[in-house]
Amino acid sequence: MTSPDARPPAAIAVVGTGLIGTSIALAGSAAGMTVTGWDPDGAVLDRARELSGTTAAGSVEDAVGAAEVAFVCTPVPAIPEAALRCLAASASVVVSDVGSVKTSVVEVIDGAEGVDRTAASRFVGGLPMAGSERSGPEGAAATLLDGAPWVLTPGPGTSPAAVGTVTACVEAFGAHPLMMDAERHDRLVAVVSHLPQIVSSALMAFAAREEHLEPDVMTLAAGGFRDLTRLAASTPVLWEQILRANRTTVAGELERFAAALGSVRDMLLADDGAALLGLLEDARPARLGLAAKPQVRGGVVILQVRIPDRAGVLAVLSGAMGARDVSIEDLQIVHSPEGGGGTLHVTVAAGQVDAASMALAEAGFRPVRLA
Repeated sequence: MTSPDARPPAAIAVVGTGLIGTSIALAGSAAGMTVTGWDPDGAVLDRARELSGTTAAGSVEDAVGAAEVAFVCTPVPAIPEAALRCLAASASVVVSDVGSVKTSVVEVIDGAEGVDRTAASRFVGGLPMAGSERSGPEGAAATLLDGAPWVLTPGPGTSPAAVGTVTACVEAFGAHPLMMDAERHDRLVAVVSHLPQIVSSALMAFAAREEHLEPDVMTLAAGGFRDLTRLAASTPVLWEQILRANRTTVAGELERFAAALGSVRDMLLADDGAALLGLLEDARPARLGLAAKPQVRGGVVILQVRIPDRAGVLAVLSGAMGARDVSIEDLQIVHSPEGGGGTLHVTVAAGQVDAASMALAEAGFRPVRLA
């Protein structure tokens, strides 16, 4: 939470107007802030301006201008230089970033030659835990940040006032600030962000190679495979930079995960059904808890619903649920590879499963309880 004296800024700058930068611009505008943006790619900047109403600037320095907070949303390797330029452009601006790796950025800014401690104290490392396999301003939305955890990694020399300003800004976007030291952040995101990207891409590449030997393998790819490989559609250059920036930590977690997979292999070779069942039983409630808001993590249910490929079908479904005051906690669509429809996984609180099933049945759907 913010301190009593902290308030959201009236003006912000966004340096780098891709997916996250433009989403910040949209959230800032929605919160009543004046937003100025800059991007080294003029076409990307123009598109962000069209989509978000951001005022386009001709340079980093022009973008910072009279901004109270500047968000650096460039690729990871460019963050330290861009952040230092922002700090130098104004004696009062507070600078934050959205890079997926924090330790290396904080170390560069703290140790940069010619940067006094007063300037460095105005930098607050950050990362909104939100995103998509899409890239560019076209994938941006203010709602991308709504309700998302937003990690802030102030260092020992960071000004409390700077932290308060960024915290108030993040809360104005609808996100939830979470304080954490940079090294711990890098270790945790290695597990829940970087490792999933590697697993998703490795599995997709493995199956693609298999397709050369078995052309029908992708025809059999159902919802589980599609869910696991969704991240493989992410921008390769972006993820190559992120993974290299956190390479030591990611390699360590990858080694631990490989050992965990090795244990599963051993269970199978030993025909150890009890151990295998224990693994599956441990994972199931953890995943069900992840699928819901904290206040309903005590119990959720997934309903599977076949849906036709018809305009407005989701509106009918959600309208039927809303009419019975059923809140949808999570929603996933798996399209049939043959077309003509797909499968919807609807997650609801356990206490609302009967009402949800009745609402769906009344609307002409046939829900099947999965978990």
